[in-house]
Amino acid sequence: MVRKVDKQELESAIRRKVAQTYEPVKPKEQLGFVHHNVDCIGCRACEIACKDKNGLPPGPRFRRVMYIEGGTYPDVFAYKVNMSCNHCAEPACLPTCPTGAIWKRPDNGVVDIDSTLCIGCRRCEAACPYGAPQWDPQEQVIKKCNLCIDELQAGRKPYCVMACMMRVLDVGPIDRIWQGTFKTTAVGAADKVVRQVKNMADPALTGPSIAFVPHGKGKVD
Repeated sequence: MVRKVDKQELESAIRRKVAQTYEPVKPKEQLGFVHHNVDCIGCRACEIACKDKNGLPPGPRFRRVMYIEGGTYPDVFAYKVNMSCNHCAEPACLPTCPTGAIWKRPDNGVVDIDSTLCIGCRRCEAACPYGAPQWDPQEQVIKKCNLCIDELQAGRKPYCVMACMMRVLDVGPIDRIWQGTFKTTAVGAADKVVRQVKNMADPALTGPSIAFVPHGKGKVD
């Protein structure tokens, strides 16, 4: 599928990409997600809300609820891990995009994408260790979570957070979430947050802005 891209917008996006690639953006405040792996019931209301908000067809999922089960009777376990784009400190997707369609916002650290500049090369999809960029088979372009930037700018929270009936998913300044100073229903008084759970790519790769209240079987030793 051949896409007609505005030349001036393309040149501007490429210049922005080059600047951000060689000098990673250090936002005024980095926002990120926190998810309680134990109390999540796996209803997937967050997934549905996200698809509804972004008008996604069957297939692409910006937010993904993963069911983790294991053990041998009677010692069995089950929990959920909920992830989307992690709005990384140094996103792997950004430098791979040849058109500069992906960039990191300097005010809140959101890794955003302008799909009108996407040429469908899917390099970002291959580069991301967390599976955030999603291929839209109908429009033949890559799309991804932008943390519902329009909602944030209106003083509201992302659709996925608002849809969570158990209030185990939230968004806030990631440094404060890691430090345990951010007030949220997703983290209980006795809970400790971690930056990585089992089977998750090493956070040292890109510096993902995410935290978890982990299940005992999901903790990384």
